[in-house]
Amino acid sequence: MGNGDGMTVIEDVEGMQAFIMQNEAAALYFAGANCGVCQVLEPKVRSLLSESFPRVAFARVATEQATELAAQQSVFAVPTLLLFFDGRESFRYARNFSVGEIERDITRPYSMMFE
Repeated sequence: MGNGDGMTVIEDVEGMQAFIMQNEAAALYFAGANCGVCQVLEPKVRSLLSESFPRVAFARVATEQATELAAQQSVFAVPTLLLFFDGRESFRYARNFSVGEIERDITRPYSMMFE
């Protein structure tokens, strides 16, 4: 459930469930290997979370390796970002979304939970 750069990589339903249960706030970033938007957006999302929302744990799901997990989560387009608070999906962003949108949406629930 990890790779060389310290990034958590989730490959199956069990891994996803464990990750969500281990973290009060969790972000799952579904990306495709040949998705240019995915590659450009991921570091921006990671940076936003680490700087503004450090208690949100981040993990990548490579949809090519985790097709069953993606289908189970109804992820049919990449990139897709799922945000969980207390084990429940709270926000879902698919295909066209911005870092500003994420920041605007999660500021209040994050501050209620952690501050």
